[in-house]
Formats: sequence, structure tokens, C-alpha cells
Amino acid sequence: MNRRHFFKKGSLLTVGAAVLNPFSSVANDLTYDRTNANKKAKNIIIVVSDGMSTGTLNMVDLYLSRKTGKGSNWLDLYKDNTVNRALMDMASANSIVTDSAAASSSWGGGVRINNGAINVSKNGAEHLPIWQKFKKVGKLAGCVTSVSITHATPAGFCVNSKSRNAQEHIAELYLEHKFDVMMGGGNDYFASDKRKDKTNMYQAYKSQGYQVVHTKQEMLSTVPGKPILGVFDDGGLPYVIDRENDKELTQKIPTLAEMTTKAIDVMKDHAKGFVLQVEAGKVDWAAHGNDIAGLIHDQIDHDDAIKVAMDFAEQDGETLVIITTDHGNANPGVIYGSDANTNFDSIQNYIHTNEWILNGIGKETSISQVKERIHYANNIALTDEACKQLLDYYKELSTEDGWYNPRHLPFHLLAELQKAHNSVGWISMQHSADYVELAMFGPGSQLLKPFIKNTDLHYLMLEAAEVENAF
Repeated sequence: MNRRHFFKKGSLLTVGAAVLNPFSSVANDLTYDRTNANKKAKNIIIVVSDGMSTGTLNMVDLYLSRKTGKGSNWLDLYKDNTVNRALMDMASANSIVTDSAAASSSWGGGVRINNGAINVSKNGAEHLPIWQKFKKVGKLAGCVTSVSITHATPAGFCVNSKSRNAQEHIAELYLEHKFDVMMGGGNDYFASDKRKDKTNMYQAYKSQGYQVVHTKQEMLSTVPGKPILGVFDDGGLPYVIDRENDKELTQKIPTLAEMTTKAIDVMKDHAKGFVLQVEAGKVDWAAHGNDIAGLIHDQIDHDDAIKVAMDFAEQDGETLVIITTDHGNANPGVIYGSDANTNFDSIQNYIHTNEWILNGIGKETSISQVKERIHYANNIALTDEACKQLLDYYKELSTEDGWYNPRHLPFHLLAELQKAHNSVGWISMQHSADYVELAMFGPGSQLLKPFIKNTDLHYLMLEAAEVENAF
């Protein structure tokens, strides 16, 4: 397809509809909300749970339903028939299993690229990221995330980079393109004492008029009219459940919903509108670690951000809300058994992540101390033999660099030991090739078809906002 003539040729209203679903026109007439058919999306908010398998979505709804009597905000939108819904194929250019860089780039640049790159094809061709396109027509643009703001998912909407790992350079590119609200972790890539080149990126941002903040209170004190850079931790932000059980972290680190609220508040009155990406990035990290407490509570963090976006959009009437994930990861689920209900409900007693548990164990830790730590965090009693298995991993821990488990802590073993108590199983510790859930509300949502390719979402956003793809 010639993307420059995308709008003239009817875009997603006709692309592949008959092939993908010959009965889709009938279904759409019956179920889709047509009230937005002639409206333009002044604003777009895309809320991404990074690495969310369908089992994660399911388990959080079960968890909340059984704990509070009310399910997740995301699935309530399905139950109430509030949104248009689809499945999306997230394959990258070189694999049916994508990474977050290629996944975000498919939405950001509208082209499938190889895993590991950001909006740069194998032949070196650079694809203009969608937030830059919206900036060119006068909209404000921002991203908030629970991982480093320079991480793959926000970067895919904003910049071009041959490698997702070039996070120091990505921090520079954000300033070059003057994005309006950028908040998350990532002090390692901004602070002069952390960066390899010793550049003080905070000072560089301040010199360009940015409000630079490092705590929740500082973030809440920012004012509209000036761009914001918020960096609240060295790498990713703490897992939600660990933050909630630490008074100091609770006071310092904002929730994803709080960052989303602030981003909307400072951009909502702009005459030409705004675009905002919201990412629950630690869902992916928890899945890599088979960490059920981290997974559930960071997915709830994402769910709380959905409510912020939906509340604004329902009142505003000019905002397209997109809710999705970029790929599956580890494909967890509740496993059948006579005690499945009781076991799964035991997760309500967890007060810390597996990361918190395992990082508090060392070579000198005794079996009794391991038992005590796990009982404190999970309210379960492991056998001496199980605790010894965990301790054996600490004899020769690696110190090599890595994203998700640099010390090679025994995450998988702990999850297997927990399974007997919580009935949660995992198929791996890696990304999977799932077709992912996609939901839309507001102007432009009527463009969504029941099954789309990831790159189609790029052009759908442009069409919903009536922005010609001529850059």
C-alpha cells in the first residue's frame, strides 16, 4: 500500500476486511458504537501494558473480583460493551516473536523492523515516529512509564535509534525533539555521575525551559505551560507492591495513574490537543521473572491508569483512548486443581515481590532466614529442602550486565515452589507470539476491525486525528 495515499483510499475501513473476516460488516453494524463516526480525535491516549499475556489480564480480573467484588477496569469495558475490541498481530520484521523495541516501532513508525532497533530498518532507513508527526501539526506529545523513560516502548513513539540499548543517546534525542511531558525512571541515562560521557542532561533540559522533577511532590507541583521531565529512580521504578509496603517509596514514587493524571492536566487545554503514551513497563519485567506479586500489582497499576484515561475521555468527548499490550510474556495462568480457588486467593496475602525476596538473600543467609523471609513476604511455609535449593543458586552468582535478571537469581525455581501454594503456572520466562488484545474508545474507535496488523495502528491513529501522512 502507498501509505502517502492511505486516507484517500479508505485506510482501515477497507484493508483486508473481507479476507480477515467475511462477516465483520454484519457484526460491526450490530455492536459498534457509531456515535463517533464523524468526530475527529483531538487527543489520543494509548495505555500499554508491556508484556501482558492474556492470562495476566484474566488473573487480575479474577484477583480483583475475588478480593473486592469488582473486576478490572479493562474487562469492565468489555462487559459493559463500552469499547471496540480486536486482536492484533505483533510480529516483527525478523520474527513472529517480537521484542518491545520492534513492537513499539510498528506503532510508532508504521513499519515492521527487526527486534532490537527503534524505527530503523535493517537497510538503515529511518521511519518518522508518530509523536514527531503529531508535534509537526502542533499537538503536545508525551510519555509516562514505570520503567526508564528512555526504554524501548516510549522511545518507539518518539525517536529513531539503531539500538534500543542506546539509552543515553535517546535521552538526548528527547530533548532535541522537545517532547512536552516525559516521566518514569532512568536516572542512569540523565545524571552526570551515571552517564559514560558525564554530561548533565538535567541541566540541559532545564536550560531549555523544562521543569525537572525527581519526587512525587515535585511532580504534583509542576504547572501547565512548561514542559516536564520527571525521573524518579535510577532504572525502572520499584514494583508497585514493594512501593506500597515501603513508606519512603510511597512518598517519593508516583503511581502510573498519578503520572497519567498530571500529564493530562498539563496538556489538556492546548488548543490543538495532545497525544500521550502510558506504559506499565514492569508488567513485562515481572513476567520475565515469573513474579506473580509483581505481575498482578503492576497490572493493577496499568488498570488504574486506564480509569484515569477513560474518565477524561468520557468527559472530554474528543479523546481516543487505546488500550493494548505489545506482546505476551511467560503466559501465566491459574492451573486446575481442587484447591485452585483457595490457592489463588492466597496471593492476596503477598506483601512483596519475588525480586524483593531474592535480593535479600545471600551466600551467608541461613535456611531458617530464607524460610522467615518468604513467610513474611508470601505468608507460606517452604520446606528446608526447598530453601536449600534456593540457597544453592547463591554459591556462584553472576555479576554480568542484563535487563531483567543480571545476577541470575533463582526466579523460576521460586515460582515453581510457590505454584504448590498459589496454583499459578508459567510456560517460560520469555516473550511469546500471542495475538494481543486491543480496545478503543472515542473518536476513531469505529475504524477498528476485529483483526489487524500492528502497523495498521499507526495509520489508524493518524486517520482518527485527521492528520495527513505526508511527512
